Amino acid sequence: MLLAIDCGNTNTVFSIWDGNRFIATWRCATDHKRTADEYFVWLSSLMAVTRTEAQITEAIISSTVPRVVFNLRVLCNRYFDCRPLVVGKPECALPVAPRVDVGTTVGPDRLVNTVGAHDRHGGDLVVVDFGTATTFDVVAEDGAYIGGVIAPGVNLSLEALHMAAAALPHIDVARPQRAIGTNTVACMQSGVYWGYVGLVEGIVREVRREYARPMKVIATGGLAALFDQGTDLFHSIEDDLTMHGLVLINDFNKETA
Repeated sequence: MLLAIDCGNTNTVFSIWDGNRFIATWRCATDHKRTADEYFVWLSSLMAVTRTEAQITEAIISSTVPRVVFNLRVLCNRYFDCRPLVVGKPECALPVAPRVDVGTTVGPDRLVNTVGAHDRHGGDLVVVDFGTATTFDVVAEDGAYIGGVIAPGVNLSLEALHMAAAALPHIDVARPQRAIGTNTVACMQSGVYWGYVGLVEGIVREVRREYARPMKVIATGGLAALFDQGTDLFHSIEDDLTMHGLVLINDFNKETA
């Protein structure tokens, strides 16, 4: 079975693929100080509690946090006796190479989302990922990543607002009942929610104008479903897009080995 690992700036997700479906998915906070032994104790405990029977024989990693990769490699080597593929490394091939400026390093998560989205929806896409950063990835007709946009993530913006203005409290991201807030929390929620709806719609509008071809917009990430309530922009919400892309990249590398 395949262990697919998606390490983001905030959370790391582990999913087990049995060849047909994901039989288990777990999440932990991303911490570069966590050792391979700690990962294994945590994983093996969850597998025991959920009675997940899995013989891991292969692994693939996508990580936006370089310092975490070493311990994840050790986890796979030491406890699952397999050498993991790491997206973004030379030994990990992609179905279609990205077309960006020479010397540019594209985030592994963006490459994986590109592969997963193209498989499900074809080309000419904008993939909006609501993560620590809100990213917009442009996928060409042939499935190549050809560029995009990076904006501050919703929670990152809220944290900056709270830190810069001492009188403003921490709030949860939620769709407000009204645009005009009548208290501080409602005002902040309206500004964040409708502000990000406007940000997403505005950026996608400019991307479509430059691309000059019809484009579908695919959303992923933890807050995608929430912001879908405030706009009719998205053609599809994909909760497992990154993991789907990891499975496809792993299969592609086995086929071309």
